[in-house]
Amino acid sequence: MLKNRFAIATLATLFMMAILGPFLTPYSYSDIQLELKNTAPGLQFWFGSDELGRDMFTRIWWGARISLFIGITAATIDMIIGVLWGSIAAYTGGKVEELMMRICDILHSIPYLLVVILLTVIRGTGIVTILIAMTMTGWINMARICRSQILQLKQLDYVTAAKAIGASHARILFRHLIPNAMGPIIAAMTLTIPTAIFTEAFLSFLGLGIQAPAASWGVMLNDGVSAMRYYPWRLFFPAIMITLTMLSFNLLGNALRDSLDPKLRR
Repeated sequence: MLKNRFAIATLATLFMMAILGPFLTPYSYSDIQLELKNTAPGLQFWFGSDELGRDMFTRIWWGARISLFIGITAATIDMIIGVLWGSIAAYTGGKVEELMMRICDILHSIPYLLVVILLTVIRGTGIVTILIAMTMTGWINMARICRSQILQLKQLDYVTAAKAIGASHARILFRHLIPNAMGPIIAAMTLTIPTAIFTEAFLSFLGLGIQAPAASWGVMLNDGVSAMRYYPWRLFFPAIMITLTMLSFNLLGNALRDSLDPKLRR
């Protein structure tokens, strides 16, 4: 219970500060003030400044907007595609199911970084490229979870009764099966968000994601590594934000999985 409260409180604070944080200082995330570069945390710059004199506090919360947007958007797209693919495969069965799941296996075998590099060459870097790269294969795990749930549910008596009274396949699937499978799916979606946030930070750290001067936690980590010895706050603040965000979403996802998964409840 304590860890659930910690996760909810931390995420509520992160969302609130992502909205309000950039307005709490007089600086923009891109304001360059070379005479104030590498200023230690204090009254002027609460989280210090970077090598160009930009306010780290403002950049941290702009980065929170980007990270939370990418994490939630990627998880939502994964859920929509995965639920549709997995539920249709499980409900249809036979050769159609076999073909659809083999397609999943083929896509899952493609190296993720290769996809990102190819998309970067074709489309350039940016949020849209990151989202496409994440969701091209990110929905596969969701599809497998949904498929396993639908395979169990479609054997139950209420599905047989719905077929007997003439309910259409679409009605059975979208009115009866998918809603009853949403517990584990929602829990899996919550656990997908921190993975997407870390992936964005990792790609931006490598230079394949968000590019400067945009404020991304990954970009700030990349900038802070070289200054870690003399200006540690430039690495510490983005690192602690990524850690807190991922920890909170993982705790919340585990709590939802425990409460929504009927197997674990038993």
